[in-house]
Formats: sequence, C-alpha cells, structure tokens
Amino acid sequence: MTSTQNDHPTPEHLGDNAASWLRETCDRCDLIEEEIRLLPLAAESLDRNEQARQAIDEHGMTYEDRFGNPKTRPEVAIERDSKLAYARIIKQLGDKLKKPKLDPNAVSYLR
Repeated sequence: MTSTQNDHPTPEHLGDNAASWLRETCDRCDLIEEEIRLLPLAAESLDRNEQARQAIDEHGMTYEDRFGNPKTRPEVAIERDSKLAYARIIKQLGDKLKKPKLDPNAVSYLR
C-alpha cells in the first residue's frame, strides 16, 4: 500500500483514476477516521464501474445464450451496482467532502 499525505493507505489494487481521486479527497477534506475508511470503498466502486464500462464497450450489453436468446451481460449489473455503491457513500459523507481542511498555518480573522 502507498500512503496519502496524511498517512492513510491507498490500496495498491486501485487504478490510477481511483487512486488519484482517493489521495486528493483524503488530502483535501477534513474527515474523521470512520469517514476516511469509507473512501477506499468509494474508490473501489469507481474502479469497478470503469472496468465494467470497458467490458461493455468491448463486448456490448448483451450476448446470446445457447438457445440464441439475448441475455444481459454480467458487466451491466456490475456497472449499475458500483454506481449505486459510490453514490451511497458520497451521499453518506455529504457536505464533509465539500469542506476543505483547515490550514493550521493560516491566519484566523475570527479570533
């Protein structure tokens, strides 16, 4: 595992886009430990969605079974499920993803 700037591990199995999103989100947002643990799950969902989309683009959305009947490819369900998982995690985190970390070196005008 590699690490983000704030020492939270980035799983090595993540693709480049998902790993980049995970590092940027951990570094940019002020999250508690339980929320940080959800981010790799969201990143994995992004990866699964991308992998399923690539397979659908390559093979199409359907195939014919042994009787010649059209069937939906499994990647269609994987794409749908990964989008839902990502959306649920992002919804659970809500506004936390919009709040930037406070810079301890910044001058506060509220004192």
